[in-house]
Amino acid sequence: MAQRQRPNVEIPTNLVKYIFLGFLILIIFSILSNTTFVTVQPGHKAIKFKRFGGGIDAEKIYEQGFHVVMPWNSLITYDVRINDHFEKMEVLSKNGLSISVELSYRYQPVANKIGYLHNEIGSDYLERILVPEIRSATREVIGEYLPEELYSTQREAIQDEIFQRTTEATTPNYIHLDAVLIRSVVLPTKLKEAIETKLEEEQLAFQYEFRLDKERKESERRIIEATAKAEANRLLSASLTDKILQERGIEATLELAKSQNSKVIVVGGSDGLPLILGK
Repeated sequence: MAQRQRPNVEIPTNLVKYIFLGFLILIIFSILSNTTFVTVQPGHKAIKFKRFGGGIDAEKIYEQGFHVVMPWNSLITYDVRINDHFEKMEVLSKNGLSISVELSYRYQPVANKIGYLHNEIGSDYLERILVPEIRSATREVIGEYLPEELYSTQREAIQDEIFQRTTEATTPNYIHLDAVLIRSVVLPTKLKEAIETKLEEEQLAFQYEFRLDKERKESERRIIEATAKAEANRLLSASLTDKILQERGIEATLELAKSQNSKVIVVGGSDGLPLILGK
């Protein structure tokens, strides 16, 4: 039995060209979509890295939005919004006692200097610069205070000092520190109890002194009032002569005589003043 021969199928040359061209376009589009068309998201800025043109262009800052970049170059984006970080530390006070401090701080890179920041430090500037500086400043500042000052009266001053010292170190490195906040201070239990007892005693002493001061002022007020009354009575007594009393009595008698009520007026009492008798 003779075998049937398969027919030869020839692929058109044009079809092969079209398939090859399609794959080429797909590859090019894939490359361009990832490297040439770049979108900088809100709250971010970018710098360009020129692979064949000198590296980072530190002066040119790309704002948020759509940008076209050559495939051999790339955009490096930075979050320039204010971020916050939390830190918990064990530090020594002025008298050598160990204190646990929890603080938070807000920061951001200087937006128009991210090119220099990336060149000199890198995108991990938080761990390389900010965290070590915060820790160093916190240890130095708290080491100048007693535990009771940190626990009660001087917390705001300590925050300000930590902020100032850290700012002096981070500003030259293109990092803006917005605020430093001490969230909590944990002292040894016995020391905490002793400080609280001392503060309570100081408060009671203040209240007692306030009451004493109030009583002293009230006593002074009464003395002044009594002195004024005594002086007024003295002046009044000195001015009331017999003739003035008689004159005042006559004037009062005349006024009473005008009243519609029944009465008997006897002029010439023992002291020369009128007597008024009800009828």
